[in-house]
Amino acid sequence: MSPDAPAYGLWTLVFLNSAIFLMFAFSFFRPQTARDWRTFGAFAAFIVALFVEMYGFPLTIYVMSGWLQTRFPGTDLLSHNAGHLWSTLLGEQGDAHFGPLHIASYVFLGFGFYLLSSAWNVLYQAQRGNTLATTGPYARIRHPQYVAFVLILLGFLLQWPTLLTLAMFPILLVMYGRLAITEEAQMRTRFGDAFERYARRTPRFFPRMGQGSTAG
Repeated sequence: MSPDAPAYGLWTLVFLNSAIFLMFAFSFFRPQTARDWRTFGAFAAFIVALFVEMYGFPLTIYVMSGWLQTRFPGTDLLSHNAGHLWSTLLGEQGDAHFGPLHIASYVFLGFGFYLLSSAWNVLYQAQRGNTLATTGPYARIRHPQYVAFVLILLGFLLQWPTLLTLAMFPILLVMYGRLAITEEAQMRTRFGDAFERYARRTPRFFPRMGQGSTAG
């Protein structure tokens, strides 16, 4: 795709990209409970909204077009590169796909999907054995799957920010935070003192610096 070519109205790409990323995330997360489905559903809404604006209809570009045309005269607002708004706003030259923010987005996305996959394997084994998940990423933080979703969302926001996804992001943060608290209340009821000991030594979302994977 040429950087200066109109890049919208490509609804096949909207469908294919949404389907690929959602199937990829679903294969790792594999929602089973109603809570799992709410978590995945909110993530799916973000992904679909993202790709609709990336390839379908650039709502953010249209809303901001007057200001953008004044601030960056001569910019082809319907080019694909212009949709990478952080690069446009920062005045970066050249192909936005090779810019530092785009490269950083790949780091967030790659680590997010890796963490999601690793967490699911541990959680699946724990569920089969009717035990707490306390190994692998669960030895560092209590909710690695929610952290993985947030890393993936941040990666996409670095690549292609839109008004809708930027508005959705803090709502999703609150939603995941509340789901984590609800999940912990259920684990306390189910595992009692074992969960309390685990919670005391393991942070909820942010690992302690220098902490080893010693939880068993």
